[in-house]
Amino acid sequence: MHNDGNVVPLHKVSTDQANRSPLARLPVILLQVRDKAAQQLRQGLQGLFDNADDTLFEMADRARDDVEQNLFFEAMRDLRLKRKSIEREFIEQFFDAFVNLAQYDFTQATLAPVVAAGIPAQPTKDELERHLAVESMVARVLRHDGVALEQLTARLGVLLERPLTSQHNPLSPALLCEHFLQAGRNLGVGIKVKLILLKLFERYVLSECDQLYTEANQLLAATGILPDLKASPSRRASDRTADKPVPKADKPAKPRAAEVDDSVQEVFAALQKLLMQVRGSVAPTLEASAPAQPISTRDLLRLLSHLQQYVPAPAVQDEFDLRGQLEQLLTRVSVRSGKSRVVEDADEDVINLISMMFEFILDDHNLPDTFKALIGRLQIPMLKVAVQDKSFFSRGNHPARRLLNEIAAAAMGCGDCDDQQRDSLYLRIEQVVQRLLNDYVDDPAIFSELLADFLAFTSDERRRSELLEQRIRDAEEGRAKADLARQRVEGALNQVLLGKVLPLAVVEFVQQAWSQVLLLTCFKHGEHSEEWKADVLTLEQLIWSVQPHDESDAGLRLLAMVPELLKALREGLSRSAFDPFATSEFFSELEVLHVQSLERMGQAPEQAKPQPSDLPVMVQVSERIVLRAANKAPAESAAVRLPADDVGLIQVDQLRLGSWVEFQEEDDNRLRCKLAAIIQATGKYVFVNRTGLKVLEHSRTSLALEFRRGAARLLDDTLLFDRALESVLGNLRQLNRGK
Repeated sequence: MHNDGNVVPLHKVSTDQANRSPLARLPVILLQVRDKAAQQLRQGLQGLFDNADDTLFEMADRARDDVEQNLFFEAMRDLRLKRKSIEREFIEQFFDAFVNLAQYDFTQATLAPVVAAGIPAQPTKDELERHLAVESMVARVLRHDGVALEQLTARLGVLLERPLTSQHNPLSPALLCEHFLQAGRNLGVGIKVKLILLKLFERYVLSECDQLYTEANQLLAATGILPDLKASPSRRASDRTADKPVPKADKPAKPRAAEVDDSVQEVFAALQKLLMQVRGSVAPTLEASAPAQPISTRDLLRLLSHLQQYVPAPAVQDEFDLRGQLEQLLTRVSVRSGKSRVVEDADEDVINLISMMFEFILDDHNLPDTFKALIGRLQIPMLKVAVQDKSFFSRGNHPARRLLNEIAAAAMGCGDCDDQQRDSLYLRIEQVVQRLLNDYVDDPAIFSELLADFLAFTSDERRRSELLEQRIRDAEEGRAKADLARQRVEGALNQVLLGKVLPLAVVEFVQQAWSQVLLLTCFKHGEHSEEWKADVLTLEQLIWSVQPHDESDAGLRLLAMVPELLKALREGLSRSAFDPFATSEFFSELEVLHVQSLERMGQAPEQAKPQPSDLPVMVQVSERIVLRAANKAPAESAAVRLPADDVGLIQVDQLRLGSWVEFQEEDDNRLRCKLAAIIQATGKYVFVNRTGLKVLEHSRTSLALEFRRGAARLLDDTLLFDRALESVLGNLRQLNRGK
């Protein structure tokens, strides 16, 4: 029998509100304490993440090798992507800790795992380091602010009218540390970075615990809760600063200016050794007999500022040759002066290095062409700041270098076919470029100003896109959960019905009505719940009740079963909001079926025998029942099986959330999108555009096929400046080896 079970999609599933009810039992003053503390904690977390970037940049600068440096760069990207979700989950857990205060049985409460569990029986080295770090952090807070915490705990106990320990105080340092660890559990970073983040958490969050406790105690005392407790002395701001740890790993003592200069010169000297072989490319075309006289760096900057006013529009950027233009200027100056004016070796090395880096940028396939043209116009401003400040090449957090990286990162998700005049990002980058070309003479402070403005702009865009991405993830997870529930229901129906000859009315009822009850139960409670088992048992009893049986006690069993069976059926239909009028006819038919079954078993009077015309229509369920899914996507590539070592599968498995991929579509259009979600339950990969809107989805296999045939390409979202510099240095090293 072929079935197209008509299942009504589940749009609105009522959620259990019981979890929120304890909050209503908390006193209003306690909610005020919570909200005031949450505000301070949010500020602390913002300070943490705002400074984490610079800290990790410094660590990358001092990395021993490329592998270690990449670890810090990866950590920076991962932290940027997950910053908002970590902040949100931390505050949610903090709020949940207050909800837990409304629970009456504190004997069953458990201490935060990070403190209560102690060191595992056989800890790994990473677990031991993390445990000791947190233990030390908590001990430092308790040493300075333990009295204020105990007073706050005592006041909370009086307010809640039951004993409370500091372990269960939502503001205890142990719980705050546990919230932070739990919120950041999905960060793909190693123990070294985790310890750095813990130290930053201590510096920007835990160091302000005295203020948290002081304000909370003052609020509670003002309402008459233990007002006579002697207030603990609050640490002064200077004391807190002195107490803040200065981790050796991420905030070393500030080096002297001479030491900084020596370090910068050492790095630049290493670059010059590689650049020696390309010197002489910026020289005037004069007779060889003319004496050469180097121009000063100041004069070079004046020449560059002159050229800066004539940087061509993006449409003709490819035609702009900086070294050629500068050579023409030097030639004119040389002719007027009668001397061959050349650029000093150090300045020429900077010119060559910046020129080669921008050649790489203009040829970089990871950037959209329209944005490459915009970024290309920054060549002279970047050259000028590099000539002025040689640390431009060695400082990862140099404002000009960061501005270039941030612009490239923001442009990563844009397509060449976007309407530039309506694209707010394109217009903002155009403003930044034009401002530098118009206003930058010799004061590098303009880069810091523009960087701050640009970061504020991109953070607003990022917040909006992250909100949309989260909604998409939630919707996809819900859809995947519904699909799994549908599969479980199909399995249960086929197990009970397949191969049996049954009344048509019962088969239709099961497919159209009871399948809906099972869907809701599985979606809400899961396939291992007692509710699910009860509804499946009701299905089994229904099918048994309409089948013929030869057992001697079958009639008595049916008589005993029917009342509870009918009750379970009606209750299930009521839970799923099924129309009772639509099922009234079925229950009438079911009553007739049961009477007929009882008559066959000798439990009904002879006069109740059904006439031939009263016999039910019987069908054999010979085909598997498949429930119709709402908006079911085609099962693309379902028949394709790829080997585990397939090159496409390997590329897919290397993708991480936040990866940018470019898809080659028909008509030579390219679509750039970001991997926003991997739905584990269904193996679905969901992609969004840069605004956070869903644009594409693939199965693991179909995505592997796209990579294998070259229709999909992973974009390199590492820092643009670092990629360009590494590429140029790699070419120079190879050139050196070839000589």
